[in-house]
Order: sequence, then C-alpha cells, then structure tokens
Amino acid sequence: MLMVGLTGGIGSGKSAVASRLADRGAVVIDADQVAREVVAPGTEGLAEIVATFSDRVLDAGGALDRAALGAVVFADEAARRRLEGIIHPRVRARTAELAAAAAPDAIVVNDVPLLVEVGLAPTYHLVVVVQTAVATRLARLARDRGMDRAEAERRIAAQADDARRRAAADVVLTNDGSLADLHAAVDALWQERLLPYEANLRERRPVRPHRVVLTEADPTWPQQYARLAARIRHAIAPADLRIDHIGSTAVPGLAAKDVIDIQLTVPTLADADGPLAERLAAAGFPRLPGDWWDNPRPPGSGRWEKRLHGSADPGRPVYLHVRAVDSPGWRYALLMRDHLRADPDQRAAYLLLKRELAASAPDSATYTTAKDPWFDEEHLRAEEWAAQTGWRP
Repeated sequence: MLMVGLTGGIGSGKSAVASRLADRGAVVIDADQVAREVVAPGTEGLAEIVATFSDRVLDAGGALDRAALGAVVFADEAARRRLEGIIHPRVRARTAELAAAAAPDAIVVNDVPLLVEVGLAPTYHLVVVVQTAVATRLARLARDRGMDRAEAERRIAAQADDARRRAAADVVLTNDGSLADLHAAVDALWQERLLPYEANLRERRPVRPHRVVLTEADPTWPQQYARLAARIRHAIAPADLRIDHIGSTAVPGLAAKDVIDIQLTVPTLADADGPLAERLAAAGFPRLPGDWWDNPRPPGSGRWEKRLHGSADPGRPVYLHVRAVDSPGWRYALLMRDHLRADPDQRAAYLLLKRELAASAPDSATYTTAKDPWFDEEHLRAEEWAAQTGWRP
C-alpha cells in the first residue's frame, strides 16, 4: 500500500492537513498518539520506563508524568537515548500493526512531527511537508495554545528548520493563507498524485512520459535524486549497491526532460531479477515490461542489455537503469555524464541538438534514436578525454 510521511514544524498546520486527508479517505496514523499509547498505564513500555528511571516519573495516578520524565532526560544524552530505545521500537511496531490492518488499496499517512529529525524520510513512498512562515506559526501558537512567545520560539528552534525539511520533501504544502486554501491544496494532492500513485503502485505500473518536453535546468534535480537514491537504498538493504545520478539531469546547467535517470549497479544481471526487482517495485519503482538494452558504442557490437524500472509516482518520473558492474553500458553512462560535466563546449553542442530534436521529434522513441549519430561521435571524444585525464568510473 502507499505509505506517505507527513510532517511539519510546530504550528505549521500539519494536523489540519492530516484531518483533511482523513476526510478524503486516507488512513492516518498519528505518531504522537501512538507514542502515548505505548506508554499508557499497564503497558510494558511504561513498566520499562519505570524500571529504568524509577517511579519518580509517574504522577499520583500511576500514569507517566511527562514533565518529570523530561526533567530527567533533558540534559542527559545517555538517558535520552535509553528512553528512545524503549519508546521508538514500540512505536514502530504499533505503527506497522495499524498499517497492516488497513485495506490493500489504502493510502496510509503517517503523521510524524520529527520525521526529518530522526531520518525516516526514505522509509516512505512520498514525504509531504507543511511549511508556514515562522511569524504565522508564532501567532497560531499564541492564539490556539496560549503559548508565550519565548516558549514558542524555543520549540521552533528545537526542530529542523525549513531548509532541512524541504530537502526531505517530495511535496511542500505552503500554509500561509486561509484554511480553504490549504484544503484546496490537499484535495489537489489527493486527486492528482496520491490516488494515481496508489493505483500505479498496486498494479506495478510505471509512469512513462511519451512526449519530449525540455525543461530548463532545475537546480533541485540533484536534491531530488538524493531523495530517490535514499529510498532505493532503504528498499534494497541490507544489500549495499552503488547508485548514481546519470543522464542530463545529472549535468549542471543542462536543459532536459524532467525525468531523473538513476543507475543501480548489480554484480550480474541475474542479480537484478527476483527479490531485488520485487523490492524495487514495492518501493515505488516497478520494472518496465519487455527486454531493454542500450545501443552499443561504437555501433556494430552486440547490444548492451540492462533492466529498466520506472516510477509509480505520477509527480516524479524516473528511469532506473539496472546494469552490471564494469559492463560497457554501465561504464558508458558514467563516462558520458562526467565528460559533459567537464566540457562546456560539448555540453552546449548537446543542448543545441536536444532543442532541435525536441522541436522536430517530440515523441520519446524518435527523439532517442535521432541522438544516436551525435553520441557515436561524442563517445570517441569522451574516450579520448578519459585517456588524457585518467578518468575512472
């Protein structure tokens, strides 16, 4: 099922987003609520906390006194880690139980305030961040929670800042306007991205752009790649395979189709099948049907076989090329990227060709084939550059 991580700073309006998603049909799991549940009176979690920190962390009724516990662990890093070792595994286990109880076609939204801070982003198919100006958050905390400014500022400062959250976000919902504005943004996200993503994931259906539309160089492409690579790395663990950003979006300043090309290195193509392919599909990267290969350089030699996966996310097309280490296609992908990064003249020539072909051959198959003659020549230039510079993949 589709797993969505939802987060945002205190006072950002994250709870309003969670509520709207629940209204649309999402199964929302509130991490704070789960964290309270696993240390409620009578639970093993509370018993272990008392055994670790004594009954001074209980109130008169035998429930956890959070203020007293906070005083114990606030300035003691070792104590805080012991507490996390008690609570976090139980929260993860209970969250997994709640998700497993959802319908197979559910969209499960984990509402996690500290998702970014504890490094959970790669565990979700999609991360949604609610972002709101600090001044607006301070005003809301004073109005809705009666929090004085100093305390509100302290709590905001204790969390990840906006830049760090944006780096982890596949979707940023800005919440500086009205509640109606926020609801409209959530509804659009639900209809245009989450529903089709869920269906694509369940049916193992990759997204394939069929027309070539060049996009001006996006400085966030490397950051987007980093999020995708982290997700892939998490999906294939404990295998530790090389992952590279390749293709035009990996070359700074180069206009490209808005598709992130990624290369996953396997020992042999046989290793690309079976469990690995299924893990990638479950993580949102299903295999494209059929046989796939790269045209050899120079022409005339046998075709360079590979496995090709795509993205089930309609909002982020991806081609995931799975190639065997040291194979000609694997080396070629890295060499072309690095040579274009290093040679501004060839980068400019390639950009001119791309613009001409996008205008005259807008379907993907024709566009790709029409670039072959240029790449045959570029391959020779790149090999000469590699020999001169001592380049290694």
